[in-house]
Amino acid sequence: MSRIDVLLVANRGEIAVRVMRTAKALGIATVAVYSEADVDAPHVAMADRAVCIGPGAVGASYLVQDRIIEAALRTGAQAVHPGYGFLSENAGFAERCAAAGLVFVGPGVEAIRLMGDKVQAKLRMIAAGVPTAPGYHGSTHDAAQLAAEAERIGFPLLVKASSGGGGRGMRIVRSAAELGAAVASASAEAASAFGSGEVFLEKLVVGARHIEIQVFCDAHGGAIHLGERECSVQRRHQKIIEEAPSPAVDAALRATMGAAAVAAATAIGYLGAGTVEFLLDDARNFYFLEMNTRLQVEHPVTECVTGQDLVAWQLRVAQGGRLPLAQSEVALTGWAIEARLYAEDPYAGFLPQTGDVLRWRPATAACTRVDGGIHEGQAVSPFYDPMLAKLIGTGTTRDEAIRAVRTAVRTSVVLGVTTNRSFLMELLGSEAFARAEIRTDTLDDRFRDALPPRPLPSPLAWAVAALGRCGVFEAPAAVDTRGEGWRSSGDYPAHVELRCDEAKRAVQVTTRGLGRGFDRGSARYDVEVQGEGVLALSLRRGQAGGQIAVESDGVRRWFDVVVRDREVFVDDDGVAHAFVEPGPVQRAEDDGPGDGKVRTPMGGRVVSVAVAPGDAVERGQTLAVIEAMKMEHRVTATCSGVVQTLAVVVGAQVAARSIVATIVSG
Repeated sequence: MSRIDVLLVANRGEIAVRVMRTAKALGIATVAVYSEADVDAPHVAMADRAVCIGPGAVGASYLVQDRIIEAALRTGAQAVHPGYGFLSENAGFAERCAAAGLVFVGPGVEAIRLMGDKVQAKLRMIAAGVPTAPGYHGSTHDAAQLAAEAERIGFPLLVKASSGGGGRGMRIVRSAAELGAAVASASAEAASAFGSGEVFLEKLVVGARHIEIQVFCDAHGGAIHLGERECSVQRRHQKIIEEAPSPAVDAALRATMGAAAVAAATAIGYLGAGTVEFLLDDARNFYFLEMNTRLQVEHPVTECVTGQDLVAWQLRVAQGGRLPLAQSEVALTGWAIEARLYAEDPYAGFLPQTGDVLRWRPATAACTRVDGGIHEGQAVSPFYDPMLAKLIGTGTTRDEAIRAVRTAVRTSVVLGVTTNRSFLMELLGSEAFARAEIRTDTLDDRFRDALPPRPLPSPLAWAVAALGRCGVFEAPAAVDTRGEGWRSSGDYPAHVELRCDEAKRAVQVTTRGLGRGFDRGSARYDVEVQGEGVLALSLRRGQAGGQIAVESDGVRRWFDVVVRDREVFVDDDGVAHAFVEPGPVQRAEDDGPGDGKVRTPMGGRVVSVAVAPGDAVERGQTLAVIEAMKMEHRVTATCSGVVQTLAVVVGAQVAARSIVATIVSG
């Protein structure tokens, strides 16, 4: 038995915090590794020891195996927990840990290697009798062979990377005419992301549900499953919402799928926590998709319905222990739903966002759980995955769990960086989700031609933002008069112009008396919002830090407000808005499309450049590809013409709104 007294967590963010929480509860000391960008991150503060392993970019820090192993040896760690992502499914890293005398908290090297090769994994599953979708897994990839195999499989089909996952190196092909371009594109993306351009073909199961089974194996022959999770709510093959159990799986189907998952695990001599993913069609046929040889992002919903700590199970098995339960002892109780909180803008193509976390107030209700890895004042950088936290709601029924997770989303306030929170609220409140009608392709189909509409600020939100800009929520000495007649008391109007996204409003604020003073009691204002009329407001400090109680027309509501320079961030009952007072000088992002300057949508690393100075380009043509937050983003020409200057090179790190090229009329 390998006793673990000190555990190094080779990861960051919420999963590092999650692993450390259980390790500490078990009396195991923890070691954090961190990049220079994460020097003040929560996982660093939580650890007993911490070692800096390099600059912010993952390729210079969290993926540098030598530095992680050296940090483990230097701090006296006996084991390494990889979390998920980064090196968690890297067979070479697991092998090097073993060579250094470190316990790798995960499966054996051969299992990782086999399941990391999607083609070999499919072949092994076929041999083990696990249902798989029709496909072509051969080594010949000439155009004629692939075309013949595609006709045999039938359209629509998928071109998929043999290595990697997460939707990268994957293309949908709906006709023979699309096959060649899809293979070339998927292969190129796979080569860039995973170091291998090998691809295979697989039948696209249209309208499928994504069902995954949590399996666990020990070194004593124990192998069980802990039920299923449904992960069908996705966009661009990335999961958004997961739940356990699945509304589409009954006890009989659970037993059948669970047995297949356990068969898949035992066929490769698995050890520890793993997830076998299936596609389930409406006829209740299921097909092996892949096996993740690590802990999954969505493991909390399984923990909630089984009452088990899966990280504790991992550490138990890693120390040579037996599984704590037999299959007959596993019981699912109640329901749990998890929503992923991302730093992204759903109303701009789900584009990842960077910025500063100016307020983070996670939900605290008894029926909610928040697994987070951020803190106030933290910068969300372009180096890492955009997921900020996981918001989980539980209940005895699915309806109760939906209510609970909506509460978790609504009351987990993030200000300063754009998130998908309001989109999650809308999605969780939709009839399609309530009726469990969403499939893996539902959201992509819905938003193929039009993105979801951006929520507009309410008149009350405009009014609160104006009060914030006028200094009402600051200490009296800090009030900014700006020479506009603003005063903390008396009947003097202040005029403010604010912009929120594309909307602009002129707002006039008039003080109607402070009573005993805002800091000690209440204050009253008349706020006239352009086009919305006059709102008579009374203000009072809220109970939570930073909250303001606003009473209008006899109804009191609570707002989170943060003021930074000319910006005011307001949370309006689960919807966050950023207001800015336009300055007298035109900002760079206000440049019109006719100026010829093409800018990056966000900061990141340049992975390819498709043009050179002097090239003729058409509007919409790809000029370069930027990688940020584990995703690739095309930078396209904003007009037709000739590339006059090119300002980026492959491998360069660029900031948001950086100029990529200048195009002049040809």
